[in-house]
Amino acid sequence: MANEKRWTTVIAWLVALVIFFPIFWMALTAFKTETEAFSVPPSLFFSPTLDNFVEVFARSDYLKFAWNSVAVSFGSTLLALAFAIPAAYAMAFFPTKRTPGTLLWMLSTKMMPPVGVLIPIYLLFRDMGLLDTVTGLLIVFTLINLPIVIWMLYTYFKDVPGEIMEASRVDGATPMQQLFLLLIPLSLPGIASTGLLTVILAWNEAFWSLNLTSSQGAPLTAFIASFSSPQGLFWAKLSAASVMAILPIMIVGWMSQKQLVQGLTFGAVK
Repeated sequence: MANEKRWTTVIAWLVALVIFFPIFWMALTAFKTETEAFSVPPSLFFSPTLDNFVEVFARSDYLKFAWNSVAVSFGSTLLALAFAIPAAYAMAFFPTKRTPGTLLWMLSTKMMPPVGVLIPIYLLFRDMGLLDTVTGLLIVFTLINLPIVIWMLYTYFKDVPGEIMEASRVDGATPMQQLFLLLIPLSLPGIASTGLLTVILAWNEAFWSLNLTSSQGAPLTAFIASFSSPQGLFWAKLSAASVMAILPIMIVGWMSQKQLVQGLTFGAVK
């Protein structure tokens, strides 16, 4: 048993190192010169420089891109939760014979390649004046994450004992009172973890950001792509831009990892 536990720990550390290594290498490259970034074999020991970060700040308005990412990620998450909580509540406690099929249909939309609907959405947004706007991305990110949010909340709500809901109905609680005064407080860990996961998904979304924005409404994913030019890839500057783009969401993840784990395991043990 001890040997088995030891090997499990070793394998877990190896997997963690494999996952973390690209982030570590990107951060290391961000402090190199362009020559050192292209050196073969790669150099592990070098004189760190902040020139890449200075040039990234000088070339673009980082704070504008960062604000767009914050607005789109958190705004779309709040909108998705506002739609998903009532929908998941209805499906969990007032199911019909079509509920399983509806849930499966919603999840199936995530299997469709985004490029398959790019042209109609692009033309629709062009005619509505939503191209290169935060509002446009807000709508798209809300819609693409809504199926996952509904599925997760549906699972959490199903773990709430039905007897509690039944007792509240006997006491005369209306469906709205059940939702806001009973179900949401009981499911708060699950709702919080769903919200955190949705923020991360929206923050990392690149396809729609690159195709529906250019400058005014562009988030940090488009900010990173702007450092790829016809002259080639500047790895050191691209790495510096990537570090600046992922650092805020990594800090949020580290600060809220306890709540995220609690929410993801909500209802696992009764």
